[in-house]
Amino acid sequence: MADWQLAQFNVAKAKGPTDGPVMAEFMANLDLINTLADESEGFVWRHQTEAGNSTEVRAFDDPDLLLNLSVWASLDALKAFTYRSDHLAFLRRRSEWFDPAEGLDPIVAWWVPAGHQPTIEEAKQRLEQVTAEGPSPEAFTFRQTFDPPNGSPRSD
Repeated sequence: MADWQLAQFNVAKAKGPTDGPVMAEFMANLDLINTLADESEGFVWRHQTEAGNSTEVRAFDDPDLLLNLSVWASLDALKAFTYRSDHLAFLRRRSEWFDPAEGLDPIVAWWVPAGHQPTIEEAKQRLEQVTAEGPSPEAFTFRQTFDPPNGSPRSD
């Protein structure tokens, strides 16, 4: 098992209530996309409530901000799911359902010790960090990535 895995957190502002007509097609396909992720090579874990997703989680002051938090075996595995699977068709249509989250980058990634399941609070801190300071080895985007840290993670 590798020492490090890749966590990713993304947010977007829904254009309407999750039970409304604007979001209906997105919500109708959410289980399909989550299953596709769950079954993708390199998928490790994703945050979810008893509903099987994270659409009920309100982690920000803006109640329309929806989030997704997951862990992958590698950056290549996450990019394969994102850009080389059926997920891409939905990604291309994101502007139908979502607006950018004002004042936040849409995605952040960071390396975590293998087996670590990041919290929403940890993910928010990484997103705020990349938004305020730009990409770094501690919080980066797909546009500028960083290799995992050298050596094994510390267990403090």
